[in-house]
Amino acid sequence: MHVVVVGAGEVGSYVADRLSREGHDVAIIDIDEGKLQRLDDALDVLTVSGSGTHPSILARAGIEHAQLLVAVTANDEANLISSMLAKSLGVRQTIVRIEAGDLRSKKATEVRAASGADLFIDPDAETAQEVLELLDFPGADEVAYMANDEVIVIGAKLPAEAPLVGRTLGEIAKEFEPDWDFMVAAIGRGDETIIPRRDHRLEAGDHVRVVAKSDAGKLVAELLGLVRAVPKRVMLLGGGRTAEILATSLTTRGVHVVVVERDTNRARELAERLENCLVLEGDITDDDLLDEADVGRFEMVVALTGEDDANILACLFAKASGTDETVAVLHRLALLSLLSGAGVDVALSPRTATANGVLRFVRGGVAAVATFLHGDAEIIELEVAEHSRADGAMVSELNLPKNALIAAFVRDGNPQIGRGRSRLRARDRVVVVAMPSAVDEVHGVLG
Repeated sequence: MHVVVVGAGEVGSYVADRLSREGHDVAIIDIDEGKLQRLDDALDVLTVSGSGTHPSILARAGIEHAQLLVAVTANDEANLISSMLAKSLGVRQTIVRIEAGDLRSKKATEVRAASGADLFIDPDAETAQEVLELLDFPGADEVAYMANDEVIVIGAKLPAEAPLVGRTLGEIAKEFEPDWDFMVAAIGRGDETIIPRRDHRLEAGDHVRVVAKSDAGKLVAELLGLVRAVPKRVMLLGGGRTAEILATSLTTRGVHVVVVERDTNRARELAERLENCLVLEGDITDDDLLDEADVGRFEMVVALTGEDDANILACLFAKASGTDETVAVLHRLALLSLLSGAGVDVALSPRTATANGVLRFVRGGVAAVATFLHGDAEIIELEVAEHSRADGAMVSELNLPKNALIAAFVRDGNPQIGRGRSRLRARDRVVVVAMPSAVDEVHGVLG
């Protein structure tokens, strides 16, 4: 598939990298030649200097034979125009990033429709949603809901005292017979991601990804060694749009929220907009300010400025002061490996939300895709097609590749964990854990 990405910022570059590594033909457009030069050196993509709102620039990027355009610049209007032009030139699908509230409102319905976009994404809102989902499972670093929220995916690093440590998956499975409520579906060990089988033994420090029935979340949290209480006091370091969205949602849940924002005008604006929320003006790396705010008494601290260094330093100070859980929004993924054990419990990125939306379109017929900062494994949700190989077959008969696993399926609103003896039927919603190289084959079996 030929894909044109407009915008070589953190979101666009991540999408281009992900698609390129999966064998797609990618062209990326940006007005910043410096960004393009860095991508030229790092990725196997075509870089085009210019504006994605100009037909001549789109032509140089190969728009005439593109199946998908992804417009993710920081300029909403430019993204909408890029989509409009692409559709007029015959591109089948377009994805557009929009952040401005006015452009996402009902009043702008006709404007959005005129762009022809098939999907609108908002990385700031998606990042805020990821933090909200983490609140339900303190200590986890990944939470994703699939199949109309009937299935949950929880990712966490196993502490030495976790009940699952030292046990094989076969031993765990035997304990919870005859009907499983969960499955360990992926293991991250060092730089390796494993789609495990019964003889794999879990070790302290493994990053595990568990697929479970949603009502089994508490059980899974206990087995993973996640024993913290749901946070009631949260401090947000940085008062950007993500923080505003998050603070609004948290206060409606009854959470006590404090926001720290450096810019005087923005701090005043937030204080006027956010009810039941305390806004402090100051630098998030000012240890005196954080001390005065008693940062150590907050169960969760989320650092979400655009400056990775400041986010990390602030989280380190909060952790040293006694905060239970720290979350840092990270824009440079190269820093991810440095955070483990350093005092930053969770790293989130606006990039993954965008990549998930793009991959859903690239996959075709996939209801949902979840990718994560830890490892390459994807969680995909598909519907079993009538008369497909899977329709009426047991999972053990499907001969799926070794790096793919049917972890769960939902039938008539009832979630079930996938077993070799599970028999699938048309219209079942199936949740699959797979490495990218196996996704197309899985799709062929189920679709």
